[in-house]
Amino acid sequence: MKFDSKLPNTGTTIFTVMSALAAEYGAINLAQGFPSYSSSPKLINLVSRYMEKGYNQYAPMAGLPALRKILAEKYNRTHGISLDPDEEITVLAGATQGLFTAISTVIRPGDEVILIEPAYDSYRPSVEVNGGVPVVYETRPPDYRVNWADFGRLITPKTRMVIINTPHNPTGKTLDAADMAALANLLEGTDILVLSDEVYEHLIYDGRRHTGVLSHPGLRDRSFAVYSFGKTFHNTGWKIGYCIAPPLLTREFRKVHQFNVFSVNTPMQWALAEFLEDPEEYLQLPEFYRRKRDFFSNAMQESALKPLTCEGTYFQLFSYGHLSDEPDTGFARRLTIEYGVAAIPVSVFYSNGMDERIIRLCFAKDEEILAEGARRLARLG
Repeated sequence: MKFDSKLPNTGTTIFTVMSALAAEYGAINLAQGFPSYSSSPKLINLVSRYMEKGYNQYAPMAGLPALRKILAEKYNRTHGISLDPDEEITVLAGATQGLFTAISTVIRPGDEVILIEPAYDSYRPSVEVNGGVPVVYETRPPDYRVNWADFGRLITPKTRMVIINTPHNPTGKTLDAADMAALANLLEGTDILVLSDEVYEHLIYDGRRHTGVLSHPGLRDRSFAVYSFGKTFHNTGWKIGYCIAPPLLTREFRKVHQFNVFSVNTPMQWALAEFLEDPEEYLQLPEFYRRKRDFFSNAMQESALKPLTCEGTYFQLFSYGHLSDEPDTGFARRLTIEYGVAAIPVSVFYSNGMDERIIRLCFAKDEEILAEGARRLARLG
């Protein structure tokens, strides 16, 4: 049978590959971004309670009203932002579903979408499967900062969307108010939309404050902002998140959402709505993860790998170019097989495979795992 793939250049993700390799060789998996510890027992008990109480049928398509209401209160409390829970918040079956839905809502064949690379690996195929044309702006180590004047030169009459990510996976960099103002200035007077991946909004360190598209009036009215409960509350396997967008964009978003998911896990929505009544459950996260970052950083001082700055997320980049000239994919494979630690090569986040001899390690692990991983990597060099 003849079959023309819509994604002919897309194969198995590097996360699947490296996790499988880690399992095969019994390596510590610091590659894939999931915690080694469980969600709060309180949240797990709430899910169980709502299941036992019979909250097991379809939730409303847009999400449970109680959950959307508490989310609106959350952003009013933390950022002074007023949201309409009925018109601006949609509950998702995970952030990746929200990213795909936003792109599918907007992008038609031939539309250009500007991606900032290195970039999370779902962006490009989501654009391509909808007939869009990815246009790449590359950032480079050690700072991975965006020069907005250079970025602006990529905008053409065909540009329909810009995708940003803050805090940024894989680099751990954050965008600040000046970045948001610069982007808003570039887009002023255009119909270009923004898709902002903010799943690590609470994983931000050293006194920084999360600055997303909702905080800038010139961006809020043209943006989809996507968030993840899985990243926030240590339960990535639950696959639940939400999208915030202005009413016009939300109405169009829900037209697509209702036919690729319709509704999202009901007892988990009830549980999260009650759990979020205590703001401390998310306000304590920056300090919780800062301690993990610093513990891992201190443990890795015996390793010859050189750390790059981590401002947010639960990922730390390390440079090894002073140790080896081998490609980062080969180096990551060798680390797994010979040293028993699985990592992600950063070149896979670039569409052209640009290799700066940098790997990504995840520190969302128990201290015993981080200490053992650092001990093994201390044998390098």
